[in-house]
Amino acid sequence: MTISTQILPLVKDPERLENRLAEIPPEPGVYFMRDRSDRIIYIGKSRKLRSRVRSYFRDGYNKTERIATMVKLVTEIEFIVTDTEAEALALEANLIKQHQPYFNVLLKDDKKYPYLCITWSEDYPRIFITRKRQFGKEKDKFYGPYTDAGLLREIVRICKRIFPQRQRPQPLFKDRPCLNYDLGRCPGVCQQLTSPEEYRKIVQKIAMVFQGRTQELIDILTQQMNAAAENLNFESAARIRDQISGLKSLTADQKVSLPDDTVSRDAIALAANEQHACIQLFQIRAGQLVGRLAFVADAHAEPGAILQRALEEHYQTADSVEIPLEILVQHDLPDAEILADVLTQRKGKKVTILTPLRQTKAELIEMVERNAQYELQRMQKFGDRNHQSMQDLATILDLPDVPHRIEGYDISHIQGSNAVASQVVFIDGLPAKQHYRHYKIKNPTVTAGHSDDFASLAEVIQRRFRKYAEDQQLARLGNADWPDLIMIDGGKGQLSSVVAVLQEMNLLEDLRVVSLAKQREEIFLPGESKPLPTDAEQPGVQLLRRLRDEAHRFAVSFHRQQRSDKLKRSRLDEIPGLGHHRQKQLLGHFRSVDYIRQATTTQLAEVAGIGPRLAQEIYDYFHPA
Repeated sequence: MTISTQILPLVKDPERLENRLAEIPPEPGVYFMRDRSDRIIYIGKSRKLRSRVRSYFRDGYNKTERIATMVKLVTEIEFIVTDTEAEALALEANLIKQHQPYFNVLLKDDKKYPYLCITWSEDYPRIFITRKRQFGKEKDKFYGPYTDAGLLREIVRICKRIFPQRQRPQPLFKDRPCLNYDLGRCPGVCQQLTSPEEYRKIVQKIAMVFQGRTQELIDILTQQMNAAAENLNFESAARIRDQISGLKSLTADQKVSLPDDTVSRDAIALAANEQHACIQLFQIRAGQLVGRLAFVADAHAEPGAILQRALEEHYQTADSVEIPLEILVQHDLPDAEILADVLTQRKGKKVTILTPLRQTKAELIEMVERNAQYELQRMQKFGDRNHQSMQDLATILDLPDVPHRIEGYDISHIQGSNAVASQVVFIDGLPAKQHYRHYKIKNPTVTAGHSDDFASLAEVIQRRFRKYAEDQQLARLGNADWPDLIMIDGGKGQLSSVVAVLQEMNLLEDLRVVSLAKQREEIFLPGESKPLPTDAEQPGVQLLRRLRDEAHRFAVSFHRQQRSDKLKRSRLDEIPGLGHHRQKQLLGHFRSVDYIRQATTTQLAEVAGIGPRLAQEIYDYFHPA
């Protein structure tokens, strides 16, 4: 369905608005707000759809500036009726994750806070720390985000010492386990010396630590230790004893202890400025603080709505045992009853959501709020420093405004071989890795033994801005993809080659290009023989240096990857009938060319796509008569 761009917003067409509102039933469900381009700009839920949606268009309704702006854009309203408020809550969460409407209060994917991931989708689950929360596979579980990355790494290290588990992401040997197996630190996952069922039991114990169930795990292990001792299995009892001792060390430095240790509870609070809201969630189990999680959100909604979204996001994928019996909130939630009912159904026990006003629970919320305030201050300080750098850079380069989007380019190669280029992007002074790109240099004159950074940079810039040259009507200024500043890693020569190609493309007038030379951190402008009079340590120059270093790092890492792939395949390319796809299958199975060389024809033929004839050719190549 495509809505005509001539349709007026509903606020400017009262008759159509009233007819549309009358069609909405007074039942629980989810509603969609669409703009004139048919984009979903807002998704909400309610136990009475008609009343909730009508309230947006009521003059006396207290709307935030963000919601008021959204209402002016709405040209169509759609809805989905559900049987219960709980179904509406779950449906809304899934739809928001799917469509990511602009005006919804969504938590940011803040790379500052790490998560712990357990890949339950695999037969032998992996456990690792990541900064990206991506639900590629439904069974995988993410815990966090954790405020203290160092503490998280220490807990993972202790868990690896306590419980035997896979220690390496890839096997060290093809046909035998490594030293970790002999030391008892790994059950031989790489050679499948333990069954998936037995290994998953070990990982389930580790998961209990990150679910805040350490004391429950200690109690279970204590029973197992006593049973092993009664059966005279003293070796097993000693091993379990050491595990219990290691687990107790995780809470040995506990700084917060609270009364009423029979109740599990979470406490959540936030601190906000005009742009951001920093949210802290304290997990308290058995009277002790076992986890401190952090979230960041846009501060364009009521505090209660932000906290509600944070809780919904946090508990959406949580196991029932991770849901506490009591949730303390700093502000009243707009749909506290619905959320409590959903959590109660999943928990199987009554879950209560409270806004404490006095005594111990209120003091706990105040402590959580103070931590959120400190985090907000750190974010604000970092943001102010970043803005100062951009303002200083705008002054140095005489820009009309601070550069919102800055792109940096660099070339990497070894004497012309495997030449590649990088494009990194900083938005508001911070790396925006979703916009990073790398290029393989296609210039036929750039070969092993003959490098040409000038030609390589010209090629990359031509490929980057080709679409704007081919379509001169394509929007430039104000386009999110159009940079406010381009920085080239190099001196006057590199800059001149880029300027020349931009002139040929008739784009130079709308682009600001500079280069940053490494030796003296000097900034060069097009057509200028001398660098700008700057100090290498002033904020604006430091921002360019960070951009240059990131472009260099990204280029070098891609070059190394290309060189490594070429070294892996160089000998395999010489085998007749062994194309790229089969080479990839061989390397995926044997991990290295050395293992392929050592394999027998029977082992080679076991690889998918490698028949007996090709297996014999591969074997004969590595074992000439």
